[in-house]
Amino acid sequence: MPRYQSDHASGIDLAAALDEPLVLAPFQRAGVPTGIALEIPQGFEGQVRPRSGRALDEGLTIINSPGTIDADYRGEIRVILINLGQQPVTINPGERIAQLVIAPVAHAELVEVEKLASTKRGAGGIGHTGRA
Repeated sequence: MPRYQSDHASGIDLAAALDEPLVLAPFQRAGVPTGIALEIPQGFEGQVRPRSGRALDEGLTIINSPGTIDADYRGEIRVILINLGQQPVTINPGERIAQLVIAPVAHAELVEVEKLASTKRGAGGIGHTGRA
């Protein structure tokens, strides 16, 4: 059985398990098979992340980034790619399309309260932090 490991600290490379090249038109998306399935230990998840070079150069990214693979999932990993660029993008068989990071999952117990503790930020939303 082949073993997959990372040659860098950030994760495991996922490659396209295609029989022929796949061309994604601008704004087209596709579930691209990887040819592998995992048994992720309980208490962990797989996080599928885009490859930064392809995102910058071609606009190729993962539509639900990061995609989560739950520990109880046993099917083939498919990466939902989308072309956000202005030109068609070709994905060749065996080409690296994403990275997989295995990470621990923290389990929180939610408690209903009448009032939340106050903070300096308060209810300030997106873009609010760091402003004077």
